[in-house]
Amino acid sequence: MMRILLVNKYFYRKGGAETYFFALAEGLKALGHEVAFFSMKHPNNEQSYWNKYFVSEKDYVGEISAFKKVQEASTLIYSFEAKRKFEALLEEFKPDVIHMNNVHRQLTLSILDAPYLKKHHVPVVYTAHDYILLCPAYTMVNGRGEVCDACLDRHFSHATKNVCVKGSRAKSALATMEAEFLKLHHSYDKIDLIIAPSQFMKNKLDEGGFAGKTVAMQNFLTDSQMAMGARVANTHKFEDTQAGARPYFLFFGRLSKEKGILTLVKAFLQAAGLAQGSANAQSDDQDVQVLPDVWYLHIVGDGPERGAIEQLIASAGPQAASRIHLLGYKSGEDLQREVGNARFTVLSSEWRENMPYSGLESLAAQTPIIGARIGGIPELVEEGKTGFTFESGNAVDLSNSMLKCAAVSALNYSAMQHSCCEYVNARCLQNEYALALIDLYERVIQR
Repeated sequence: MMRILLVNKYFYRKGGAETYFFALAEGLKALGHEVAFFSMKHPNNEQSYWNKYFVSEKDYVGEISAFKKVQEASTLIYSFEAKRKFEALLEEFKPDVIHMNNVHRQLTLSILDAPYLKKHHVPVVYTAHDYILLCPAYTMVNGRGEVCDACLDRHFSHATKNVCVKGSRAKSALATMEAEFLKLHHSYDKIDLIIAPSQFMKNKLDEGGFAGKTVAMQNFLTDSQMAMGARVANTHKFEDTQAGARPYFLFFGRLSKEKGILTLVKAFLQAAGLAQGSANAQSDDQDVQVLPDVWYLHIVGDGPERGAIEQLIASAGPQAASRIHLLGYKSGEDLQREVGNARFTVLSSEWRENMPYSGLESLAAQTPIIGARIGGIPELVEEGKTGFTFESGNAVDLSNSMLKCAAVSALNYSAMQHSCCEYVNARCLQNEYALALIDLYERVIQR
């Protein structure tokens, strides 16, 4: 049995990193290991014995006073509170290994200066859920919205020059200061092993100076997620269509520019012959291929681009409004049924998304993927088996992929669903991930 200390700045199910964090705890406990937690206080937190050590809540983006922002920004780079409370937790729990996830800004890497670690040489593992080790803006997208490798040279002033953080020069400068401090303080030297959830991310980390301490381990699904996927998987989609159900493409996630949602809507309008000029072209040339009018696009989620989406739909006319459904936020079984009944889900990202859980959940529900060729997304798509790929940001290429999907026969689609099952069973099982992780822990302890 090992004593494993899991660290993440949020202790509620906020996003993909937290999905991983809680699932990891579940998997390790199922193998008989003892798990403790270090995190930040928050009203939404789950209950834990260890919350007595959690740091005070910090909000760098919410509605707080200017004084409070300045006060909290001073702890963004280094937190003596986090270091002190982490030390107290270490003294009580005495972990064999520490596994960090998202820690920057709310917790900070100051925790790695805890005296207990220097005395007892406890190994530290870190799962990279984003590109913060390489890019002060987390995303490797610059202030002009372009995919960017500038900071791979370890000169983080590029982030200030290109105003990479939320369009704010002040926030970009602060993020640059953080990155430069961590470099000069040798904070990352105190991490023994970095887990990259995609091979793409591993390659980028190696390129950015972390070669020799990285390993690629694809994200996994919990047993309950797998069971949910099997429960909602619809193997009768073609029969449903014959009975009057409408086949649909599905996007679910944040409605933001980097997710490629506007490109997706434009591509669907083009494929359906509803984009400006499409109808005329269709009437002049009867051989122009368009989506059959039974095909819909379902969009689940909310975000800053919702208004722009509504404008795009309105400008395309009433038929577009009848075929593109903005369904708002969904979660739990409501969302999973939407995923299970979709003919294809679309991962249209225009940033280097790492290993999106939306893709894994789609495959678990036997719904193939149309995935952008960017970041770790292509690692989910076996062309023609678990889905199809297209050039990220290219509405024409995505439109052509949609047409290709609409032409898939019932027999070939059934084979694709089988491939989805094979994929998740071979690569995404919780128990196998936990066993592989324990093996890694043992190696870094011995080292």
